[in-house]
Amino acid sequence: MKIVKKGQAGTMQSSDLMVTVEPADELVIDIQSTVKKQFEHLIRAKLEEVLARCGVTAGKIGISDRGALDYAIEARLEAALQRAGGE
Repeated sequence: MKIVKKGQAGTMQSSDLMVTVEPADELVIDIQSTVKKQFEHLIRAKLEEVLARCGVTAGKIGISDRGALDYAIEARLEAALQRAGGE
C-alpha cells in the first residue's frame, strides 16, 4: 500500500489515540504518549506489525496516544491508512 495523501483516525480522549499518516520518502514513526516511558516499545512493535501487514514501506506516521490498548492502535492505524489513499 502506498500513502498518497494525509489521513487520520482517532480521538484525543483517554484510552484512545490520534493517528496521522502522510506521504514521505522513508518510513518515520513519531510517538507521543502519556505512557511512552513504559510502553513505547510495545506501541512501536504493534505499529510496525500493522505497517508490514499492509505493505507500507514509506510514510510519516504520527501517534498521539492517551493509553490506548493494542486493538485500538491497530484499528486506528488501519483506518488512517485507508483514508490516506490505501485499499
